[in-house]
Amino acid sequence: MIGDEILIAALVCVIACLGLLLYLHIQTKKLKSKVDALTLLVKESDRQRESVKRELQELRSGTIGVGRRMLELEKRASQHDARLDEANQQDPQAKLYTRAMKMVDLGAGIEELVHECEIPKAEAELLIRLHGKG
Repeated sequence: MIGDEILIAALVCVIACLGLLLYLHIQTKKLKSKVDALTLLVKESDRQRESVKRELQELRSGTIGVGRRMLELEKRASQHDARLDEANQQDPQAKLYTRAMKMVDLGAGIEELVHECEIPKAEAELLIRLHGKG
């Protein structure tokens, strides 16, 4: 009798252990599939990160190129401005016409231009027609 009870208890333990093993096996498979899915997500994320990194590097390179070009253009513009200033200073007539155009912008009339800038009346009329405010 006691031997039968021990045998039944041992059989119940074996069945319980088998059930536990089956449960653990199923849970392990579920976890493995979740790990595989997460691994795929991480790989895709890494690919996207690398793609964004490459695009950012291209943008940086482009920005640097644009910056260099802008500096070059600013340098050239400043050189042109210096040349224009130099040319205006060397040509006294150009000074008179520059002054006359400024006066026209301020609303000066023909007689005022002729008197102040010492230019012919016909040229004063032309300046007012070309640069006048309507």
